[in-house]
Amino acid sequence: MRVATFNVQNLRLRRGADGEARLDGARDGDWPPHGSTGTDIDRADRRLTAAILHEIDADIVALQEVHDRETLDFFHDTYLTATGLAPYPHRFCIPGNDGMGRNIALLSRLAPERLTSHASLRPADLGLSPAPGQPPDRPVFCRDCVEAVFASLTLYLSHFKAPYPDRAAASAFRRTEALATRRLVERRFADPASAAWLILGDLNEPDARVPKPEQSIAPLVDGFAVDLLERRPQGQRWSYHEARRGLYSRPDALLASPALAERFPDAVPRLIREGMSQAAGRYPGPRLHGVGRHRPHASDHAAIMVDFVGL
Repeated sequence: MRVATFNVQNLRLRRGADGEARLDGARDGDWPPHGSTGTDIDRADRRLTAAILHEIDADIVALQEVHDRETLDFFHDTYLTATGLAPYPHRFCIPGNDGMGRNIALLSRLAPERLTSHASLRPADLGLSPAPGQPPDRPVFCRDCVEAVFASLTLYLSHFKAPYPDRAAASAFRRTEALATRRLVERRFADPASAAWLILGDLNEPDARVPKPEQSIAPLVDGFAVDLLERRPQGQRWSYHEARRGLYSRPDALLASPALAERFPDAVPRLIREGMSQAAGRYPGPRLHGVGRHRPHASDHAAIMVDFVGL
C-alpha cells in the first residue's frame, strides 16, 4: 500500500459569468504581482499539481486545502485522469471549520470501511481543556481531523492551525489539536502502540529544530507515534518553502504507530519536490516542465509518500 499526503495550496473551483468552470491556481492571494497571476498561470499550476500526483501514483492520498467535493471531482476528472493516472473511485471532501473553505480531502482506490469527520468536537467532548483564549464551545480542530478506517490501516487526516497571525496563540491551539488527535487514537484502540494507524497531513509545526518537548505537536511525538520523516537524513526532511521570506520548514508529517513503524522498518518517506518553484533553491534536482521562478508551480508544499509493502 502506498500512502501520500499533499497540501495543494488553495484548490478551489469557480464559475465565471458565462458558467465556465476553472480552478484557482496554487497561490495565496496574488503574490508576487509580476507575471504570476491570471487564468493561464492558474491552469498551469493545476497541471503541475496533477503531474505530481501522477508521479506518486498512491493508493490513498490525503489532500489539504481543497474547497469542496465539486472542486475535488472537477480536478480529478479534468486534470488528474488526463495524465493517464488510474482513477480514484473513492473521493471525499467534508466541510470543516476553516472559514475560507480549505478542507481536508481524500482520494482512494481502496474503499474505506468508515470515514468520520470530527469537525464538531469541542475540547470537553474529549476530556480536554480549551487552549488559552479559546472559547469552550469552539471546535477543538481548526479545520478537522478525518478518521478513515481501512481493512489494514486507520488514517487520521489532519491540518492543524497555521502559526499566524499570533504565533504563541496558534501554538497553543495546535497543541490542543495534537492532544485531541491523540485522544481519538486512544479512544479507538485499547492498546494504541500495537495497532496499525497513521497520522498524516499538514501539522503546521513551524520549526522541527525546536526540542520535541517544546513543540506544539509534542503529545504526538513524545513516544506516542514514530515520525517517519526522521528516517531521512538531516537536511532532507523539509517539505515547505515560504517564498516571501525564503524560509524552509517541515510542517507535513507522517506519524506512525509504534507497531506500524516496527513492522515496516524500511518504510522511508519520499518527498516529491519537482513541482515546487525554482525559488526553493535547497532542492537542486530536476523540476517538472513549466515550473517557474515563483509560478507556475504545483504547490508551495512538497508531496510526501511512503510504501508499506504487503499491507
